[in-house]
This record gives sequence, structure tokens and C-alpha cells, in this order.
Amino acid sequence: MTTIRQMLANKPDVYTIDPEATVFEALRRMEEKNVGALLVMKGDLLAGIFSERDYARRMILQGRTSKETPVREVMTSNVFVITPDTTSGECMVHMTDRRIRHLPVVEGGRVVGVISIGDVVRSVIDDLRFTVRQLESYIRSGG
Repeated sequence: MTTIRQMLANKPDVYTIDPEATVFEALRRMEEKNVGALLVMKGDLLAGIFSERDYARRMILQGRTSKETPVREVMTSNVFVITPDTTSGECMVHMTDRRIRHLPVVEGGRVVGVISIGDVVRSVIDDLRFTVRQLESYIRSGG
């Protein structure tokens, strides 16, 4: 099964925002980068994650204004992280069980990437396609 380290080789960018930035700035950055979440970084330290879900639940439903609210007030601060040696299958389990769509990847206390549910699904599908091709080849060869 594919590891996160292998997946990150094709996905070098990590998009971040400072906790003091406004939610409006975060939304603008998410739109520019076409992503559903940003890692909230205070220097080199992971402070949280800000996602579309955070915006919907903690901004819209609470009647806050995005141009006045700092990201730190509405981000998810208790962030579940994975290591580069985690497999795509393990990620799928974590994401499903925890109902999350983005996983920061941390190695040696340092953020090295972020994986989305879309990345994980693509990886699992690729792994399954590889297995099917191998099995078809085995069957054709007469076992």
C-alpha cells in the first residue's frame, strides 16, 4: 500500500495562514490555491487548521464577520496529524472515523505536508488498480 511519503513526492506545496490573519484573508488564500483548508502556523509550529467546515460552523452560524475575525478564534486547534510512514489505507480509516478531510503530515516535529481525502481516495484507487492488473497477469499466465 502507498505511504504518505510517496504521495507527498507529487504534492510539494503546503498552504498556510498565520493565526492573526483574518478569516477573509484565509478564504481569499483558499480560493487562490483552490484548497479546502489551510494549516494555521505560528512560525514553524502547527497551531491548527482552518477549513471550509470551520467557516460554515463557526462563522456563518454564529453571525461573525470574516473581515474582523482572526483565524485563531475559529480554527480547529486540536489537530490530528500523521507521519510520512502512514499508509493511505490507515489515513482513510482515520479520516472516516474522525470525520475529517485534511491531515497534516508531521515528521520530527516539523510539518512536511498535508493530505486531503481526495489524495487518499486517488491513492487507494491506484493501489487497487495495480492489484487487479497483477491478478489479471497471474491468471493469464496460468498461475
